[in-house]
Amino acid sequence: MGKMLVYHGSYTEVQKPKVIIGRNTKDFGAGFYCTVIKEQALRWARRYNKPVVNVYSLLVNENLDILEFKTMTDEWLDFIIACRSGKPHTHDIVIGAMANDQIYNLISDYNDGIITREQFWVLAKFKYPTHQINFCTDNALKCLTFVKSEIAKP
Repeated sequence: MGKMLVYHGSYTEVQKPKVIIGRNTKDFGAGFYCTVIKEQALRWARRYNKPVVNVYSLLVNENLDILEFKTMTDEWLDFIIACRSGKPHTHDIVIGAMANDQIYNLISDYNDGIITREQFWVLAKFKYPTHQINFCTDNALKCLTFVKSEIAKP
């Protein structure tokens, strides 16, 4: 993975990202979330009254523990279920598709036994591509260099 730009949607400029351990469980656990898809970062930012997209240069340290899901697989689904249940992991960086609201509802239905795994995969079709990179440790955050922030139109 060479040098590239990544984006983080927020309500403020974030020059020095931090690993966020919040009350809400996320797809890939606690951390600082970015994406390579600028439009997706805009969607994240537009949840706020003052939407801001932060831009970072990313150069990954290949010595870090990186888990990448190139496609939505059973392993991806099981990992998200574990993270959203509060189970910690030890990876520095996790990369893959995002479980948007539609997928999250399907995951809940699967967990509750309302649909089978096979039914989940039939129903789990994205309307647009999604992507997320979770920087889970302080060492992972060292791969990011702040470039700029942009105020987005709400």
